[in-house]
Amino acid sequence: MVSAGLLLLGDSRVPAGGHVHSGGIEAAWRAGLVTDVASLRDFLVGRLTTTGRVCASFAACAARMTPDDDWALLDEEFDARTPSAAQRAASRQQGRGLMRAYPGAAPWLGPKPHQPIAFGVLSGASPEEVAVATALASVTAPASAALRLLALDPFAVHRMLVTLTSTVDSVAAEAARDGLADDCAPLLDVLAEAHHQSEGQLFVS
Repeated sequence: MVSAGLLLLGDSRVPAGGHVHSGGIEAAWRAGLVTDVASLRDFLVGRLTTTGRVCASFAACAARMTPDDDWALLDEEFDARTPSAAQRAASRQQGRGLMRAYPGAAPWLGPKPHQPIAFGVLSGASPEEVAVATALASVTAPASAALRLLALDPFAVHRMLVTLTSTVDSVAAEAARDGLADDCAPLLDVLAEAHHQSEGQLFVS
């Protein structure tokens, strides 16, 4: 049974700042790469199988660790897999939001852990469950932002997300089983840096 704590932590209403991050969708939209449901699906699949897999693997690893383990090393490993300074900052911003929402829950993480690491610890769930929740969020959060940016049909977007569930499950299973992933997504890094330097953004990232 999935824990209530995991469901609550993964709820978009948690005041951790996720609603101000688009997961790269705003930059992709501005660049003309995402214009409709079909191109949104392509973007989400790419994000899921790269950044999503990496985040899911780190969340699963964090769920296995104890307070006495080397958390600084895990943090450094995530930094090393996140070339974009803008993406690193966005991850820490959301991690800090989770720590504020759960004060005192995991003091060994410090005030600004990366979001997947904080999520994995605070959920209190199994590594496999945490990996699924993290992988799913890697597509649902950008899809939510796309709805606001592109005024897409929400039912069409939801139907599209349903078609991705088996891929989400597969990515999550691999992430929980195979250790820290090192998939890369250079385009997402470029988009993140361009977005950070642009003006008039609706989302932080």
